[in-house]
Amino acid sequence: MNARSPLASDDDLAPNAAQAAFAALRTHLQAKIIGQAHLVESLLIALLADGHLLVEGAPGLAKTTAIKELATALQFDFRRLQFTPDLLPGDLTGTEVYLPSSGQFHFQPGPLFHHLVLADEINRAPAKVQSALLEAMGEHQITVGGTTYTLPKPFMVMATQNPIEHEGTYPLPEAQLDRFLLYVRIGHPDAAAERAILKLARRQAVQAFEPAAPAPQQLSLAQIFEARQQVLALHMGEAVEEYIVQLVLASRDPSNYNRALARRINFGASPRATIALDRCARARAWLDGRDYVAPEDVQAVAHDVLRHRILLSFEAEAEGVTADAVVTELLQLVPVA
Repeated sequence: MNARSPLASDDDLAPNAAQAAFAALRTHLQAKIIGQAHLVESLLIALLADGHLLVEGAPGLAKTTAIKELATALQFDFRRLQFTPDLLPGDLTGTEVYLPSSGQFHFQPGPLFHHLVLADEINRAPAKVQSALLEAMGEHQITVGGTTYTLPKPFMVMATQNPIEHEGTYPLPEAQLDRFLLYVRIGHPDAAAERAILKLARRQAVQAFEPAAPAPQQLSLAQIFEARQQVLALHMGEAVEEYIVQLVLASRDPSNYNRALARRINFGASPRATIALDRCARARAWLDGRDYVAPEDVQAVAHDVLRHRILLSFEAEAEGVTADAVVTELLQLVPVA
């Protein structure tokens, strides 16, 4: 996409100007990231809902590219981190540096002091690094040498992981997984999208020898904060709110609906899941241009919100039952109020 995206300016923050800006951003990302419409929507939902995003998919599915393309369209400080087994906590948080001239230690901020952090192959870093990231994700702050530093606002971690290669990886602890607003799984594109990817790759190869096209106008922090306020102000009826609560409660004790399902769940979703369902359903409805949240919005985001927050029993794992299958069954069992 070479044309300049018609994103709204700071002076044009009318009630639907922010929606127009995000619609243009979605169009721009879909032109760059072909065949991954769900990933593009999830990126925008995470941005609007002020949450962290974990993307899982095989190599070559544009996970990293999608997040980097989003970063170029935002007036965010962006930093990409390649996670490796030899990474240290200080490589993320920063370290105390001794200055001989003053005889004092000076804190040198690390890459976490950016608005948007891409944690590439996050599961390749050891436990100490994950614990440092856990504080940043959960409390938007880090502690070094007994001093606590506040991270910039907004602060978002968008992470990727590969489901195929497990050698040299460290499974993310449940406490950290719970900090991710969404856990998105993506697959290979279909034949039509594959052909479109070929054409895009050829076009980009030719353009590499031509003058650079003007970059799309970036969304400012003011536009993003305005959009988030509109999302939070969206109308949600009591019936939809009760539906969210009952879905989460059913994940903890589904025996009232299905005793067999109860044996498959060891631990249900935390209260963060209730908050995440609320915010993500609102963001999805807002992206669709509606001023109300429908049960369909909750159902559309339920798998991405719940799949990493439901811990299956040993019996379920032995039977080959997946968290996605459990979420699907919950959606079928819990009635809309």
